[in-house]
Amino acid sequence: MHGMTSYFIRRLMLVPVTFIIITFMIYAVFRMAPGGPIEQARVQMLKAAAGEAGGGGGESGGTGMTEEERKSLEEYYQLDKPIPIGYLVWLGFWPNSHKGGKLSGVFWGDFGYSNEHSAPVLDTIISKFPVSIYFGLIGYIASWLVCIPLGIFKALKHRTHFDTLTSIVVFLGYSVPGFVAALVLMLTFGTNNFGMDWFPLGGFRSENWNVMWDQGEFWWCIKDQVHHTFIPLIAYMMASFATMTILMKNSLLDNLGADYVRTAFAKGLPERRVIFIHALRNSLIPICVGIGGAIGLLFAGSFLIEKTCTIDGMGLLGYTSLLKRDYPVLLGILTFGIVLRLLGNILSDIVLALVDPRVRFQ
Repeated sequence: MHGMTSYFIRRLMLVPVTFIIITFMIYAVFRMAPGGPIEQARVQMLKAAAGEAGGGGGESGGTGMTEEERKSLEEYYQLDKPIPIGYLVWLGFWPNSHKGGKLSGVFWGDFGYSNEHSAPVLDTIISKFPVSIYFGLIGYIASWLVCIPLGIFKALKHRTHFDTLTSIVVFLGYSVPGFVAALVLMLTFGTNNFGMDWFPLGGFRSENWNVMWDQGEFWWCIKDQVHHTFIPLIAYMMASFATMTILMKNSLLDNLGADYVRTAFAKGLPERRVIFIHALRNSLIPICVGIGGAIGLLFAGSFLIEKTCTIDGMGLLGYTSLLKRDYPVLLGILTFGIVLRLLGNILSDIVLALVDPRVRFQ
């Protein structure tokens, strides 16, 4: 136990170091990338000036931005400082001259301000959490409920017609990306092309969902939520459907051929007990270890699936922020993703130590 505790303490101590290295590299790339916040602000000013009579009279050289405005934006985004200093300001370990020389950054809960959304970055990101967590959690639970039993039966029916037919379905699902499956399902079951207008063409809920909820139409709201969840749920499941099913099958097959299983059969234990108690428990270890890594997916969402299904979650937020060069939001999203992935890796080690008594971290 002492060796295991010291191992996790060392892993936790590495989290800040890893976080700083990764975030510094991302910050440096964003600082050097073309089309940054200054350029985006200049384009917006040019568009605004073009829509006004006599616009551009106070511009410098027709650039859409005066020199004072440019300097003010450079100071706000720390572009007037070297990359290491700007990173320390963003992180919150260097005085922010734009805020009166106070320490203000990620470490203090200040992720900056999004001009695109006219709101603080942290508020913008948190507002998208519920949608992505909803689909991520539902998709992950559904994958377990479908893939684990399917993998078990494929192992028990190995090399039978059932195994062959389900393998075709599994590898078909592995070869089709989730967003493509969502698009096909929407075109098939969401339009009148085939006379099957069963599901909506995207969206998280109907526009009048909140009104119906306030009126006490709970059953209608539940049906509407399920209606909008079905196609994105299938798309989310496609990502892990084949991997989890085959992993479950192969893991169970390996354990069924292990010495301890043959010994259990030799002792006269019932077949169902040997398979579903002894072999299955050990076969779930590789899958349980992946729980930590799945935490990041619950928050991150999927860029392409949310774009295809017009779901306003973290994935779509990251997609639109990338297109519009909203770097403060992108940095905030990546920061959350990095922290969750680092902590998820530690959680995976903890789960492995709990479910597999043979593991001893030294």
